[in-house]
Amino acid sequence: MLREVSSVSESSRDGAQSWTESMSARERVRAIAETLREPRSVNWISEQADAAWSTTNEELQVLVDQGQLRRVAAGETTRYQPDYTRLLFEEIRTLIEDNAREELQNELTKITEEIEEWQATYNVETWEELEQSLAEGDLTSAELRDRRDVIAFWRENEEDRRLIKHALELYSDVEAARKQMTEITDGVTS
Repeated sequence: MLREVSSVSESSRDGAQSWTESMSARERVRAIAETLREPRSVNWISEQADAAWSTTNEELQVLVDQGQLRRVAAGETTRYQPDYTRLLFEEIRTLIEDNAREELQNELTKITEEIEEWQATYNVETWEELEQSLAEGDLTSAELRDRRDVIAFWRENEEDRRLIKHALELYSDVEAARKQMTEITDGVTS
């Protein structure tokens, strides 16, 4: 679902601007904060964002006040992490807003078909079983690479399928809430 930025001080290749030239320090702090996979300190985020500690600390406080980050106590150090519940609901909301119900149903079908194909091809039920098959001694390097690639895609598909199922479960409720908001807005402006 989320991926943590690995290195922010990398200059872009092929003559493109580095991110320190194309983004403000506060934008870089936000970019790092939005991709955290584990709680991180102000110092770590400041270093990754190539931003002053004070700027980083101020921006993190703003993000906490907005509900986008949470503070986590780690001994005497304060660390920050995204509000994963909020991110989950935002992803579901985006799926609903950007896709018709039928599109989500079609995507769910495609994902399920792909997983069923892998199950048949490798004679396994889960990606975990496929992962265990990597230890088989008679696989070639090409077969190992292929299976590792399939495992990665399978895991992504499982996550996408979970999100799409949630979106479909909530689709009618979100549509009803939108309709109610429209009616209220129309009533106020009339």
